[in-house]
Amino acid sequence: MSAREELLAAAAELFTTRGYTATTTRALAERAGMRQASMYHYVGGKEDLLAELLDGTVTPSLDLARVLIADDTRPAELRLWELCRSDAELLCAGPHNLGALYLLPEVASPRFAGFHRARTALKAAYADLLSATAPGAALTPADLALRADLLFALVEGLILVHRATPSRPVPVTAAAAADAALRIAGVGPDALARLRDGS
Repeated sequence: MSAREELLAAAAELFTTRGYTATTTRALAERAGMRQASMYHYVGGKEDLLAELLDGTVTPSLDLARVLIADDTRPAELRLWELCRSDAELLCAGPHNLGALYLLPEVASPRFAGFHRARTALKAAYADLLSATAPGAALTPADLALRADLLFALVEGLILVHRATPSRPVPVTAAAAADAALRIAGVGPDALARLRDGS
């Protein structure tokens, strides 16, 4: 790994095990195998590392969501399932529970506005895909907003499920979450089975 990657790995570990406030820049540098002064050649400090970790939990899913929204060659239900599965895998794939960082009081500061914008855009993408499904098209705007909130919360909540049962393979958890998301969206079990079978 590059020095920056080593710092990010150290930050992921220490922020999620010791806590953000309790983690010093010295501890980050030592965990990454460098001197504290050297750390500042790669990052501006703890906030930069936290911002990059947070962005990494949202940006890949947002990029995928934009591709899926633009793809009108496949049913919206299938594209929504794919987004839910992929987003769930991203959140649960790493060795550390980065989703827990969302709850840090520091994340409310203006420094993390970019993360909040990306997360809001991802949530809106969930709603866009949901509204393109057959059940979603029949929902009132208020019901659509509620179901989109539920889908988003389901996927983000998987970090707790994964933490409680880390031995369960992430793809199994992610696929089950995507199935549950489509049921919340209003897709019936038969239609879901057909989507999963590709028929």
